[in-house]
Amino acid sequence: MQSQHSAYLFTGLTILFWGGAASAFKLALAWVTPFTLLAYSCLISFLFLLALLVVQGKLGEIARMSPKDMRRALLLGMLNPFLYYIVLFKAYSLLPGQIAMSLNYGWPLVLTLLSVPILGQSLSRSQLAAVAVSFLGAIVIATKGELTSFGGVSGFGLILAAASTLIWAVFWLVNARSSQDPVLQLFLGFGAALVCVILAVPLFGGIERPPLQAILPLVYVGLFEMGLTFVLWLSALKRATSAASIGNLIYCTPFLSLLFLHLIVGEAIHSATFIGLVLIVASLLFQEWQRAKKLPK
Repeated sequence: MQSQHSAYLFTGLTILFWGGAASAFKLALAWVTPFTLLAYSCLISFLFLLALLVVQGKLGEIARMSPKDMRRALLLGMLNPFLYYIVLFKAYSLLPGQIAMSLNYGWPLVLTLLSVPILGQSLSRSQLAAVAVSFLGAIVIATKGELTSFGGVSGFGLILAAASTLIWAVFWLVNARSSQDPVLQLFLGFGAALVCVILAVPLFGGIERPPLQAILPLVYVGLFEMGLTFVLWLSALKRATSAASIGNLIYCTPFLSLLFLHLIVGEAIHSATFIGLVLIVASLLFQEWQRAKKLPK
């Protein structure tokens, strides 16, 4: 029972910290470029994970990794965090936070679609219905309920937001088969991302020195979006008597994000955003329910 209580505590902190991520993105991007945000947040997360591995006594395990596992972890780091976050941050710089955040939460449905060509799976009627409902929710959000137009929203920003869901789904699909320590793999991924950042400096025109107003949101993104919160979530899953008992709670996160975007960033939340997000989350919960029904009792 104590373990389950700890699981709920860690889950609550995860929801709280990830719920504030969209607001931190917007606050940081008001002062720095997406590339600068990526550079500093990756560095902060890398240093945090380095300290964590030293405290846990796991840093030496890197030397015992096979060359194949090392290459795999580094290549995954190029995909996420480097490519994923540079695309996501650019989307946030072009779109209202509520739209970028809501569309990004459609990645599990993209994962469902990718499982057909990549894993050779077939979709049931209920899965197709869930995908259709989620797609409708995305259209409602992107068009602000007008359905026939983008309602003044950046078309390129919408493409980037959709691309971020695709990148994350591909990353999840490839990474799901990994047997490596997740914290160790995350550390190597951020190391690879930092190398990519250095190599990409000429392409993006350099890394800015952030003003004081950007320091707090930069640290928040590096710690509470990328580093610490991932560890909290792993801890919650490890302590939970049932992953499903806490897994569905994570769907509270986007609604908390909307609240924070309104209170902290000052965005007026459009009714279409809320309706579209409800459709997306409802379709995800329906899929989870369908999956749970198939599990042996």
